[in-house]
Amino acid sequence: MTANTDETFDESHVIENDSAVIDSDAAADSQDFITKQINQIHDEYQQGKAEGKPEETQPRIDFAPYRSSVLRHPTKDLHHADPETIELWSPAFGHRDVHALEADLTIQHNGEPLGERIVVRGKVLDGAGRPVRNQLVEIWQANAAGRYIHKRDQHPAPIDPNFTGVGRCLTGDDGSYEFTTIKPAPYPWKNHHNAWRPAHIHFSLFGTDFTQRMITQMYFPGDPLFSLDPIYQSITDQKARDRLVATYDHNVTSHEWATGYTWDIVLSGSNRTWMEDEDAE
Repeated sequence: MTANTDETFDESHVIENDSAVIDSDAAADSQDFITKQINQIHDEYQQGKAEGKPEETQPRIDFAPYRSSVLRHPTKDLHHADPETIELWSPAFGHRDVHALEADLTIQHNGEPLGERIVVRGKVLDGAGRPVRNQLVEIWQANAAGRYIHKRDQHPAPIDPNFTGVGRCLTGDDGSYEFTTIKPAPYPWKNHHNAWRPAHIHFSLFGTDFTQRMITQMYFPGDPLFSLDPIYQSITDQKARDRLVATYDHNVTSHEWATGYTWDIVLSGSNRTWMEDEDAE
């Protein structure tokens, strides 16, 4: 199973004056400065939309407040690849390789992980609202202290020995998926001084072959860090940003066991969920 948890390390690459700054202590820009940049870009977008420019549903690939965004999108022309050839050299899976228990991230070790137990449930849909069946859905995330299981994660928060933070499942005939996990915490990153990312869960969806992979992030409602986060704010349209935020759903909760959230993923059409480059956060 693929789990890219390079986020906290890779985001240490901060661009200032067109030169890469590896040391986060050199990221001297304040949150106020970053927020000012975000607001200016959003104001320009709103003005352009009022003048008839098209609505944006995807993130800006070069979003100045997100310092390393310039490093995170293709700079060369895309090339067609033969899916069968790729699958000869890449990991492959079959339906029988995905066990139902892999969707429960709280039972993968000998003890109970620490934190708020949650259930995340939703559907994978196409642009016409039709369910996407037998879709491989993978997730990865930080633990309840905001720490990934990754040797390069240097956040000085405790590692939970009972929580790895990765899981997967296949969608059902109605396109539904469900994970039981622990609510992740915010964590610092190195975009600027005192930068913190909102709590989120990474989602990866595979299509019918290995070249069809889409990655996105699910956020939690009411997070106070939304307005401060240049990754989340790189999507300039509020409606598009809102589609990344799950809904607290009391009908998904379990008595004395877990709280619940619902979040549908739309693969195409004007209401599709934003998907990021595979190498981005």
